[in-house]
Amino acid sequence: MTGTLGRDVAYRGFRLPVDLARGTADGVVAGATGAVVGEPVGQLDHTDPHTGVTARYDLATWTSPVVWTGFDVDEIVPSWTADTPAGCWLRVELRGWDSGEPSTDWYVLGHWAADDATIHRSSVPGQTHDEAWAMVDTMGALRSAITGWQARVTLFRRHGTAASPVLRTVGAVASAEDVAPTAGPAAAAAVRAARGRVLDVPRYAQRLHAGGETRWGGGGDSWCSPTSVSMVLDFWGAGPTPDRYAWVTPPGPRPVVVHAARGCYDHAYAGAGNWPFNTAYAGRPGVEAFVTRLRSLAEAELFVAAGIPLIVSAAFRAGEVPGLDYDTKGHLMVLVGFTADGDPVLNDPYAADDDSVRRTVDREPFQAAWLGGSGGVAYVIRPASVPLPPAPAQANW
Repeated sequence: MTGTLGRDVAYRGFRLPVDLARGTADGVVAGATGAVVGEPVGQLDHTDPHTGVTARYDLATWTSPVVWTGFDVDEIVPSWTADTPAGCWLRVELRGWDSGEPSTDWYVLGHWAADDATIHRSSVPGQTHDEAWAMVDTMGALRSAITGWQARVTLFRRHGTAASPVLRTVGAVASAEDVAPTAGPAAAAAVRAARGRVLDVPRYAQRLHAGGETRWGGGGDSWCSPTSVSMVLDFWGAGPTPDRYAWVTPPGPRPVVVHAARGCYDHAYAGAGNWPFNTAYAGRPGVEAFVTRLRSLAEAELFVAAGIPLIVSAAFRAGEVPGLDYDTKGHLMVLVGFTADGDPVLNDPYAADDDSVRRTVDREPFQAAWLGGSGGVAYVIRPASVPLPPAPAQANW
């Protein structure tokens, strides 16, 4: 089935505790700011594979309703926001549906905690079967048809303690393979509002860390995603306060980026570029954050017109996008605006210093690198008080 907008992409999110009754709660109850463990429904002795430490946890689950997409799905990327006090963590899973019943098993898309004191946050390798696959931050179809998806989040708390994780949001973006750019529903007025508008996002260079910090994925050569997230959070005035990153010693050129890299790091993938781990780091009370895919830069212009910068993932070889003269198999940067002619204006963290971060690139080759490299992946991070632009009929935000 082909969507009316030319490319099938659909996002659906659930907000807890408002949407608690839409799904199935097993031991999960409504808390003041999200879903929490009420009466546990089981226990798990979990050994952290990265430390070898085993501990017993009480558990409860919330399972979303089935989200029917209306098209044959190739890939699904989840995202969530939550709080995890000491001794608490989450397991996030997806499964596919077709013809009114599950068409895949459950696949784990993350063992997640906000810090690494309880468990080491990680994706789960080795999940390729005949029916489907899951790798790092994405689930995909193989032999099984997927026309719907379902998420299950298990909340764990250390046995014998009262603290609970707080699940605030969970959702996923489903998409078909075709990544040809389509204009989508971008209203002419919104496009005009985006042209010539550049948002005042601070400029942070990831390569300032190239010769220093080597933990959490290698510093300056690989911290594009947490550096971009740090720029956007500070644009909104929602970044962590200095007391939260005071542990960074020596402080180096920008300790908040080191803090973000640690908070986004996937210990199985051995990198800080796991998409939902980055939005989960960004999401906190008052800040909404999720991963989606957009159909074109015309849709991205809707966000800039609304005053919302986007973090986008692209792949290219040196020379393919004039002005981005390096090779990358996947790179995150902040789309901060557009010129009067519609060319994207970027805060590209792959720069030697902050002054070199701001770059303007040609529209068509950049759009091709973004859509071809990641299928149009974008992190949407904004205060809850800032409204999203109107979504298209096949809503991808």
